[in-house]
Amino acid sequence: MSAEKSEKRLLSSLQNALQILRSYTLDNPLQGITDISNNLGLGKSTVHRLVTTLAEEGFLIKDKETQKYRLGYSVLALSGVVTSNLDIYNESLPVVRNLVNKVDETAHIGVLDDGHIIYLLKVECNHLVRFLTHVGRRNPLHCTSSGKVMLAHQTPEYINDYIENGLKGYTKSTITNPRLLNKTLEEIREKGYATSYEELLEGVHSVAAPIRDYTGKVISSITTVGPKQRITLSKIPFFAKNVMEAANEISMKMGYMKRMRLS
Repeated sequence: MSAEKSEKRLLSSLQNALQILRSYTLDNPLQGITDISNNLGLGKSTVHRLVTTLAEEGFLIKDKETQKYRLGYSVLALSGVVTSNLDIYNESLPVVRNLVNKVDETAHIGVLDDGHIIYLLKVECNHLVRFLTHVGRRNPLHCTSSGKVMLAHQTPEYINDYIENGLKGYTKSTITNPRLLNKTLEEIREKGYATSYEELLEGVHSVAAPIRDYTGKVISSITTVGPKQRITLSKIPFFAKNVMEAANEISMKMGYMKRMRLS
């Protein structure tokens, strides 16, 4: 086998191994060889070889009862390294906790990742009803307040490319019209915050604001989310005010100095 073919085979195996790891979610925490093969469209022999290697390295653990695999402690160790070295995580945690105490709803920090919003941090509120969101969860941009905040501050080319990939409808309230989405993004830039009214999940409302770095670039978003019975339309100004204040506090910690308007 030539060196070039050997390198391509190695890269293909690496890509497949990463796809296997990314196929695990809170909704799908346990998978067998057949499950992975069917979900990813890979041959069973290929999956078996890669899963065996991942298990040997501690990235997967085999359940003795079901003979299926779950994520191992090596993934947790890497997660700890990532979060401990992320300035946004370290600087935002106390602010997010304070926000949750003020509004009594769950809050997240999210970042843009390959056309999705991915959550880096989550602080739960004290209410018994909680939402099936978690650190590492990826959600669409056009139907979440955190996603729309991030999308609103991307380049026109990025926004157009996102729209051209299709605006999937998740509920009857999801924005699927490109013109309406562009108008919404313009309003978000003007107001300084975004909302989502049952656009991803029925009965769920959320409010988000952008977090900036020292250059003024939007690098992440902070969101508060709850049932529509608690985050009512009449209370949006209250939630928006607190979310924007939290976003500004984190931005300042990241080195952003808000320019003063001259009178």
